[in-house]
Parts: sequence; structure tokens; C-alpha cells
Amino acid sequence: MTIEGNIVTKDKTFRGRIEIDQSGIINKIGSPTGVADFIFKDELIFPGFIDLHIHAREDVSHSQDYKEDFTSAGEAAIAGGVVAMADMPNNKVPPIDDASYDEKSELAKKSAVPILCYAGIGPTTKPLHKRVPYKAFMGPSVGDLFFTSNEGLEAAISKYRGEDISFHCEDPKILEDSLQARTHEGRRPAEAEVSAVDLALHLIEKYKLQGKICHVSTLEGVQKIVNAKNRGVNVVLEVTPHHLYFDETMIEAAGRVKFQVNPPIRQSRMNCLGLIEMLKRGEIDYLATDHAPHSVEEKQKGISGLTHLDTFGPFVAWLMKEHGFAPEEAAQVCSENPGKFINKFLPEKYGEIKEGYAGSLAVIDMGKKFKVASENLKTKSKWSPFLGLTFPGSVVMTVVKGKILKNETQ
Repeated sequence: MTIEGNIVTKDKTFRGRIEIDQSGIINKIGSPTGVADFIFKDELIFPGFIDLHIHAREDVSHSQDYKEDFTSAGEAAIAGGVVAMADMPNNKVPPIDDASYDEKSELAKKSAVPILCYAGIGPTTKPLHKRVPYKAFMGPSVGDLFFTSNEGLEAAISKYRGEDISFHCEDPKILEDSLQARTHEGRRPAEAEVSAVDLALHLIEKYKLQGKICHVSTLEGVQKIVNAKNRGVNVVLEVTPHHLYFDETMIEAAGRVKFQVNPPIRQSRMNCLGLIEMLKRGEIDYLATDHAPHSVEEKQKGISGLTHLDTFGPFVAWLMKEHGFAPEEAAQVCSENPGKFINKFLPEKYGEIKEGYAGSLAVIDMGKKFKVASENLKTKSKWSPFLGLTFPGSVVMTVVKGKILKNETQ
């Protein structure tokens, strides 16, 4: 298959041709000459987007499949231009050892999009016998895989020296002390994140971890991580669409309970704008959705989690149109950087349009608006915090390892 158009890399955007062989691997990047199977005029051809933080819900119990499963998560990813993703372990039956990890990974093969599973870390777990990414929930979140004290967390982490660990940073003691606050946002205050970031950075440095801080929602937390990176700590960080887009005044007007998420939406608009600027400058490494579907009824009752896979590509278009992201800057944090993370664990290489890499692409049409409506969503929840919003661009084609799984160009 050959695709011609405006190819985006982290360094430049240029007119060229991509040739993908029958095995789904890019075998040539060339000049736009001759006949191509698909020729795009003004659209942007990105390395397919990679989401390092999703909750596909499915496990061997299948008790949460009504929220999402690996098949529907893959369909939602394709809709959003996401060509590879990594699934978190806070399931009813969490993947915490070799057997449970293999069982969940086998289920994940149902997805049309490659899914890497994180293994969970709990008070009694130990490292697997193969290289996998791990996730540690420092405080209570959705599910039972978390710690109630910093001492318990460090005792567990000490067994994982040198491993690749992602941290959900909320201090359990501060959360406990804030239980009587009026709102969910007050019960999970900014200082809980900032305090937990300090501890996570200490553990990453002490135990020589390859660390990642998930869904950072505060400027103070980001700055602490950036400072640690600058002094040589091996740490990277994510930010979510909802922490970039929404502030507390917006969710109050829209119905606060539906926007409940951990960590919560923050109060200040300046916090959102500061996070966007740090992502644009590359100080934040990844845009990662924390896609966490629930039924509409559950959201109305105030369970935590928001959905974003369907809207990943349109949100990238919003960053470019409304906040001046160059296509190259978007490719850096949505494709190449997360590709470097996921490539440590998957057999194919993702994140770049480059010979030898998977022929997985996301084509964005900045001239075709996308209105978020429940009937347009592939996630089982049929809900999005962006319902009713019109984004300035659309995903018109998604290619996964040489297979066209979405095509709105005809």
C-alpha cells in the first residue's frame, strides 16, 4: 500500500510517499512520484497516536465488560487515530503475577489495536519473570489495587529496583484528612498530588527506577518533575485532555458529578493554560487520556473516570488550532515520545514514520470539523466530557500495521 501527502515527524512536515509492505511494516519513504493508492492534498499524515494510559476494563472475570472490553476499546481507539495503547491493571482480577498477566494479555489480543498491559503493584506482589511495565496506585482509586500508607508503598517498591514503574500520585494520608470536604475536588486536593510526587521522585531515585508520573494535574507537580529530570532523575510524565481543557468553573456549570475523575479537575484556568504551555514546550512528555469508561448511570452517581479514546485525534486538532501547536510538536508528545516507551515491550516499533517501523498512521483533516455526539462514539459508554463540543479537525483515516481500519475519504 502507498500513501502520499503531508508527512509529519517531530522535526518537520514534508510532502512525501509512504510504502507499507504486506507484513504491515514501512519499507520506504520516498518522494511523491508515480501512482499512489491514497493521495492526500491538505491533510496531515501523523505517525499513529499512542495512548499510554487507558482502562479497557476487561479481565478474566468479565464483570466490567459492560463498561468496555478490549474489542470496543480498540474500536474507540481507531476512531480517534490511536494505533497502540497501554492498559492499566486496576481490574477486578488484576494482573499481578506471570499467570494473571498472561491471561489478561491474551484477552487483549481481541483488540484491532495492539494493547500492552501494565502489571499491578500491591503490598504482597513481586516482579514478573519477564520485562513488563508496572503501575503503582499510591492512594485509593477505582479498584482495590492501592496503598494506604507511604511506608507500605516503599516496602513494595523496594522489591522492584530498576523496573519501569508508573505512579498514580495522590497521598493517602492527605486524602484521608480531606474526606469531609464538600466536593470531590476538595476531597482530593492539589497538595495530595504534590506531596505524592515528592515521594514518587524519591523512590524513583532511590531504587533506580525507570519512572513515569501519570496524569499530573498541577503546575507545581509538573515543575517538581521537570526539576528532577534536569538533575538526572530517570522520570517522564503524562497529562490528560481533561486537565488541559476543563477547570472547576466549567464543570460546575456542566454538572459537576459527571466530571468526577482522579485526580480531579483543578480550580484555576491558569493551571490549564500552564499545563498546555509545558506540553507544547516538551517539558511534559506525553498526552495520555486516562480513558476510563463507565455507564451513564454510574457517571450520574459520581463514579470517577472520563472517556477520551474516540476524541484523541480531534483533541490534537484543537491543540493545533486553538493553542498554536505545530504539527511537529503534536507528533512529539502524541506519537514519538510514547512510541519510545511502548517500543521497549512490543515486537513492532511505533511512533515514527520511518523504514522498519509499523505502518500505523493517523490522518487529520484540519478542514473537517468533528462534533462530539453519543451516536458518533465507539466506546461502550456512549458518553464523553466533550459531548456537544465541535472540534476543529477530524481523523479521516486510521491505518494499523498496513490495514485501513477507518476511511472517511471516500
